[in-house]
Amino acid sequence: MRRVADAILLMTRTASDSASAQAHGQEDLRRNLTNRHIQLIAIGGAIGTGLFMGSGKTISLAGPSIVFVYTIIGVMLFFVMRAMGELLLSNLSYKSFIDFSDDLLGPWAGFFTGWTYWFCWVVTGIADVIAISSYAQFWFPGLPQWAPALACVGLLLTLNLLTVRLFGEVEFWFAMIKIVAIVALVATGLFMVSGDFVAPSGHVASLANLWNDGGMFPHGMMGFFAGFQIAVFAFVGIELVGTTAAEARDPMRTLPRAINSIPVRIIFFYVLALIAIMAVTPWREVVPNKSPFVELFMLAGLPAAAGVINFVVLTSATSSANSGVFSTSRMLYGLALKGDAPKAFGRLSHASVPSRGLLFSCVCLLGGVVLMWMVPDLVEAFTLVTTVSAILFMFVWSLILFSYIAYRRKRAALHESSIYKMPGGITMCVACLVFFVFILALLALEDDTRQALIVSPLWFVILAVAYRFKRRSA
Repeated sequence: MRRVADAILLMTRTASDSASAQAHGQEDLRRNLTNRHIQLIAIGGAIGTGLFMGSGKTISLAGPSIVFVYTIIGVMLFFVMRAMGELLLSNLSYKSFIDFSDDLLGPWAGFFTGWTYWFCWVVTGIADVIAISSYAQFWFPGLPQWAPALACVGLLLTLNLLTVRLFGEVEFWFAMIKIVAIVALVATGLFMVSGDFVAPSGHVASLANLWNDGGMFPHGMMGFFAGFQIAVFAFVGIELVGTTAAEARDPMRTLPRAINSIPVRIIFFYVLALIAIMAVTPWREVVPNKSPFVELFMLAGLPAAAGVINFVVLTSATSSANSGVFSTSRMLYGLALKGDAPKAFGRLSHASVPSRGLLFSCVCLLGGVVLMWMVPDLVEAFTLVTTVSAILFMFVWSLILFSYIAYRRKRAALHESSIYKMPGGITMCVACLVFFVFILALLALEDDTRQALIVSPLWFVILAVAYRFKRRSA
């Protein structure tokens, strides 16, 4: 009987979603993203700008133990993604995690998840726009800072307005550039280690550099814990594959493949890259405010190292902004269909793209241009903005886990019949939630991250007031 009830619920929700889309006079989102697109979008989401630019600071804080930091974070987020995968595939009418959080936890959860995720990517997008302007100064030092930011937002808006397939193609090549850069770094590091390369400081490139200077934990456990504060930012966007569910051509095949390959990606793109860097350059010599990627290629004698890596980080930031534009428009579309956002955001263009949501999100991204004009010290503002973003992303990841716990209680039959069960089930959900609390406690230890931790609850106060107002006017 329970299986029959779940099947009826599934058909009812599918019919309801279709009717809702038709009520807006538009067809639903098209499934135009192929397996190739989904796989590279997942890789791109797992490789953040923080790996290229922030890894120098994490190495200086934690030393070689940073390898364990990235591994632990990657393992925990893999289980979050597995929970998300089982939920999305349990009901193909779920377009994203807004839908299953709304269905399993209640309308408030869908409202909070959708708007928080939208705000996450707007904030991250603003940070990316600022970064893009900074990177552009490398080639065009006399160019006004607002010009590259404005050009980037205009380009991304144009590309995303055309078709979702074009978004997939653009993100495919952005991700490919990041992959090639990291593969080149790992290969270069391996070549220098095997050739007994001698650095200007006199150190010989060797794997022994990982443990022969204070061991794997040179700063003790406090240094190890400090690495988590920054490293978690590098994983922001790993859940992006969940927002492509409604537009994946074959979600039952492509989503599991994308999620299952996350551990391999973490090992290669994070762990091996960091090992290559620290084997060639002893961790004490890694400069915190410089990209260790640039430093390694310069040691290898690549004349254009700075220009090449600047191009890579520029495309990485553009990729993140592109993902943000895509995600925010889909979140607004889902919120509009449920009545949690203006109805205009629920209308699709002739190319089945939520064009009004795209326009609104891009206008919000222009806040980065305003910020560059208003705040002279962009480094401090950038740190605050990205920390707030990471805290809010952890909130979204937590709601995914709470949704899974509710799913196991309310949809037991669907879980039993699932072909993509989450390993560890509820036990691993609780472990991940405890881990996120641990991260929040660590953020309270440093002044710059503590400020963001204090400011972040204001967003939830605003949402609570907005939700209460929405309920009264409904």
